Amino acid sequence: MTHDVFNQVPPLTGHDVSADAALTAGVEREGAGWAIGELRALGTLAGSERAIEWGRLANEHPPVLRTHDAGGHRIDEVEFHPSWHELMAAAVGEGLHAAPWASAAPGAHVARAAKFYLWSQVEAGHGCPVSMTYASVAALRHAPALAAAWEPLLTSRSYDFGLRPPLGKRGVLAGMAMTEKQGGSDVRAGTTRAEPLADGGYALTGHKWFNSAPMCDVFLVLAQAPGGLTCFLLPRVLPDGTRNAMRLMRLKDKLGNRSNASAEVEYDGALAWPVGEEGRGVRTILEMVNMTRLDCVIGSAAGMRHGAVRAVHHAGHRSAFGRRLADQPLMRNVLADLVLESEAATTLMTRLAGATDRAVAGNPAEAALRRTALAVAKYWVCKRAPAHAAEAMECLGGNGYVEDSQMPRLLRESPLNGIWEGSGNVAALDVLRVTLKEPGAIEAYFAEVELASGADGHLDAAIVRLRALLGSRPDETSARRVAEDMALVLQGSLLVRHAPPAVADAFCASRLAGEGGRAFGTLPSRLDLEGIVGRAVI
Repeated sequence: MTHDVFNQVPPLTGHDVSADAALTAGVEREGAGWAIGELRALGTLAGSERAIEWGRLANEHPPVLRTHDAGGHRIDEVEFHPSWHELMAAAVGEGLHAAPWASAAPGAHVARAAKFYLWSQVEAGHGCPVSMTYASVAALRHAPALAAAWEPLLTSRSYDFGLRPPLGKRGVLAGMAMTEKQGGSDVRAGTTRAEPLADGGYALTGHKWFNSAPMCDVFLVLAQAPGGLTCFLLPRVLPDGTRNAMRLMRLKDKLGNRSNASAEVEYDGALAWPVGEEGRGVRTILEMVNMTRLDCVIGSAAGMRHGAVRAVHHAGHRSAFGRRLADQPLMRNVLADLVLESEAATTLMTRLAGATDRAVAGNPAEAALRRTALAVAKYWVCKRAPAHAAEAMECLGGNGYVEDSQMPRLLRESPLNGIWEGSGNVAALDVLRVTLKEPGAIEAYFAEVELASGADGHLDAAIVRLRALLGSRPDETSARRVAEDMALVLQGSLLVRHAPPAVADAFCASRLAGEGGRAFGTLPSRLDLEGIVGRAVI
C-alpha cells in the first residue's frame, strides 16, 4: 500500500431515477398520475447496479454483423451481447416500445414518455428500435389491413429476438430505412425502385445508406413506385420462412450509439407491401417521423437529467481547496445552470407528450400546438444537449473524462438526437414553414405561451419581441433564430406556470432577459442557486 484512497466520490447506484420533481409534476399534470407507481419501479431498476452494468457491457461489446455462415450461405445476422437483450427485454416488458397504442388509459403517451426518459438514462442506444417500433404504428394505420395483422405484434410486451416468420412470433420490432447515399435528408431523391407484383405486393431494388436497427423484424421503407415515392412495409423473413432479399452490407462505425446497430442495406427484389397510397410516401412516413422526433426530445432531456444528476452528485462528495465543490459559489452557479436547462427540457417534454395524447384523441387545438411545439423542441432541446453534456463532464474534472464515469458515453450520445429525424437546419426550417404557412399553428402556440401572461415581466417582454419577429415575415436565413426564440418563450411560459419560483425566475432572467452569459454557470448571483441545485440531489 502506497496511499489511502480518500476524497473520491461513491458510485451513484442504488437510487430511484424517477426521484425527479419536474418529471413527477409533469406526469401528474398531463394526466398520467396513475403511472407514478410504475415509474418508481422502473426508476429503481434504472438506478440499480445491475441495470447500469447492462448499459456498460452493451457498449463495451457492440453488435457484430455475420453476413454468411460457415458454408457460405447468406444469413445477414446481427449478434448482440446478452446485456443488450436484457435492456431490450426490460424496455419491451415495460411497454416503452408501443404500449399507448393498445391502451385506453388517459395519459398513456405521457406514461410511456416518462418511462422512456427514465430508461434512456441507463443506456441510450437500445432506445432506437424501441422508438421506431412506437412510431411505426402511427404510420401503419394508413394501411388498415396491414395494421390489423401487425399492430398486435408491435404492441406486444414480449421481446422475441431472432429471425423467424414474424407473424408467428410473440412480438416484433420495427425499423426504418429512408436515407440514401445521394439524398440524405432529401428523401425524394431516393432511387430505390418498387415494381408492382400480381399479388398486390411490390419488389424493391436499390440501397439505403442508413437502415436504423437492421436486426428488427420489419421496416418502413421509401421507394419509387410507378405512382411516385411510396412507403412500404418490408419484413426480414417472409411468411414461408425464407429470408427476404434484404442484404446487410456493413454496420456503421459510429461516434456514439455504439450498442445499437445501424447498417447499409441493399434490396434485390425484396418483397414489400404498400402503406398508404402510391406517391404519398413522405406524408405517410412523416407520421412515424413525428413520433420519433418526440423521442429525440425525450432522449435529449434524459441525457441532460443524467448529466446534471451526476455532476451534482460528484460536487456534493468531492472537496477541493478546503470546501466541498458544491459549496463553492462558482461551481454552484454551474450546477444550478445545468439543472435549470434540464428542468426546462423535461417540462417541455412532458407537455409535448400530453399534447400527443390529446392529439391522438382528436383534439385539433392540441394537434396544432404539438405540430408547432414539437418542431421547436426538436431543434432547441437537441441542440442544447451536447453543450450540456460537455459542461457536466467538466464538473467531474479528469475523472469525468474516464469511461468509468459514464460521462464520455453521454457526450458521444449527445449530438445524435440533433441529427436523427432532421438535423438542425431541417428542424429550424420546419419551424419557419409551420409558423408562417400552416393555418392555426402560430395561434395555437401563442394561446399556450400567453397562459402565463402577466406573471413575469421578462416573459411578457419576450412574447412581444417574438410577435414582432414573426410579424416581420423572417426569411430562411433567420430560421434558427425563430426556432430558438420560440423554444425559450415556450419553456419560460411552462416554467412560470408550473415550476417553483426559484427555477422560473432563474430561467426568465437568464434566458429571456439576457442577465446570464453564453456559457453555463453565468446565472445572476441574486438567484436561489442552492434551491435549484437541490432539485438534482439523489
